Amino acid sequence: MTTLSSRAGTKGVPRADREQQILAAATEEFGRHGYEATTVAAIAVRVGVTKPLLHQYFGSKEGLYLACLDPVGDRLLHAIRTAMAGHDTAAPSTPLRVLSALFTALDAQRRAWFVLYDPSLPPGGDAARRAAHYRDAIDDLAATGTADLLRTAGTTDPLDADALMYAWRGLCTALVRWWIEHPDQSPEAMTRRCARIVRAAQTVFAAGDDSGPGTSAGRAGTEPEQNGCADGGAGRGHRLRDGAVNAPAGVTRLRHSQGPPDSTSGGEA
Repeated sequence: MTTLSSRAGTKGVPRADREQQILAAATEEFGRHGYEATTVAAIAVRVGVTKPLLHQYFGSKEGLYLACLDPVGDRLLHAIRTAMAGHDTAAPSTPLRVLSALFTALDAQRRAWFVLYDPSLPPGGDAARRAAHYRDAIDDLAATGTADLLRTAGTTDPLDADALMYAWRGLCTALVRWWIEHPDQSPEAMTRRCARIVRAAQTVFAAGDDSGPGTSAGRAGTEPEQNGCADGGAGRGHRLRDGAVNAPAGVTRLRHSQGPPDSTSGGEA
């Protein structure tokens, strides 16, 4: 016998199924418009339920956002960690494996990236803190990956690694934004496209580059900068409340300012 608590609305849809419908619609709305501009009423209309029902299920707009955020953050972290784990020599490079994993994880909900990277989250709230938790975890993985990549290339300057981490975040965000505008592109097609772009970039940057690690120019690029830290910037330091880190001068935690593609202001709680 089905009880009233296991049903949603008047259509006889089991509550668990209705919740998944709501979360899918809310993820799309938050990813498209941003937290501030998204309304519970718009999500209710999209799903075909009442606004009071959404509040009954999730308590508030923030509660609904958190219910969307956690599976997105967990899925992305798992994808990145798996991609960075051990691999055979025939596997693609780590950056390409990570990009492939991200595309695969986001394929069903491409705008979910902007649920996590949403600058309109109210500062100091549970939503902002939870999103920062996931972003910091991804930053730590990116820091490890970029440092390893540069170390392989003979570069040990921590500011180089910090700059590359910024560039990597921007690249991922730009690629996801482009991907949203090209829905016909599969994760596999995007990975192949990225591989071609990487090869082209390597050719362009390698042309005329004679400043390898063994030259004076190359050595200069690996020395700690004078406005850095006396110890060469070792260690990433402690996070500060505003999202920076107590690190060598000029090395800061990534600012998460890349918003959803269609974000506007004026949402309601």
